[in-house]
Amino acid sequence: MEKGPILRMNDLNVSFQSGGKYIPAVDGVSFELKEGEILGIVGESGSGKSVTALSIMGLIPSPQGKVDNGSIIFAEKEITNISESEWRKIRGNQISMIFQEPMTSLNPLFTIGNQLKETIRLHTNLTKKESKMRSIELLRLVGISRAEGILKEYPHQLSGGMRQRVMIAMAMACHPKVLIADEPTTALDVTIQAQILALMKELNKKTNTSIILITHDLGVVASICEKVMVMYAGQIVEQGVVREVLKNPGHPYTKGLLKSAPDIREHKERLYSIPGTVPAPGTVKQGCRFAARCSESFARCQTEDPELYVSSNDGHLVRCFLHSVKEWSDQHAGVTTRG
Repeated sequence: MEKGPILRMNDLNVSFQSGGKYIPAVDGVSFELKEGEILGIVGESGSGKSVTALSIMGLIPSPQGKVDNGSIIFAEKEITNISESEWRKIRGNQISMIFQEPMTSLNPLFTIGNQLKETIRLHTNLTKKESKMRSIELLRLVGISRAEGILKEYPHQLSGGMRQRVMIAMAMACHPKVLIADEPTTALDVTIQAQILALMKELNKKTNTSIILITHDLGVVASICEKVMVMYAGQIVEQGVVREVLKNPGHPYTKGLLKSAPDIREHKERLYSIPGTVPAPGTVKQGCRFAARCSESFARCQTEDPELYVSSNDGHLVRCFLHSVKEWSDQHAGVTTRG
């Protein structure tokens, strides 16, 4: 019998206070994450990727932000509105997160050893000696050969790639079931990026930890993810198995992201870029949120917000009216029976 998903998000809505009213930042996001699966969440800055991740960690600041609607179910337990004491048992222990810039997450006043051992002792019953041995084991697991020496060093003494490996070690300290990585390779050079991604894939295989990888780079998604969710202005605009979405992108935004990626096989004077910018939350009052930047928009796009349509070819989802008049089934994803 197949196990249910380790994490399930249903119709999540998150908003933040601005000018005395709440503005929606994430609108109707739903997805499932299976045990041992790697899901990529892609989109430009302001698309709602990080807010989605913070909601999974129970880190939406209150009262500035709030979950308006929807649910998050982890290991068959509803965690959307649990108490802070319950969150402390889950956060870092069963669900961990790697943030984009390790220098803002590591304390510059304490050694790597102090911070790693504190993380371990906070969530386990290990002694000081055992936590030190576990720290060395974790650093070796993430590819740091001189683990004992690193324990005595401070964050500023390490390279960006080494700091990111330390952050991954800290996140893996308690054998989490879900690991969220928010742009973990953005500040790193290409060679180190490849090493960090290979490391995450290796840890996924060794520990069967489910991973949510947040990025703006579809190349990164193609290299290690099994499923992908493309977000724009707080909504999912395309979702499915990576090879199907990248081979047959259905949404003009996904097509634009793919077209924007450099290709070493082609010589171009200038790279393609999608015109315009992501609209500020709450500024699009009606119609498709991508319509103002879309070369394929038509009259209906200006007045109606499209639902997610299901592809009749491969079953992945696209939020675009074009697919209600082409080969895609003209029904909402939630009520369509896939053949």
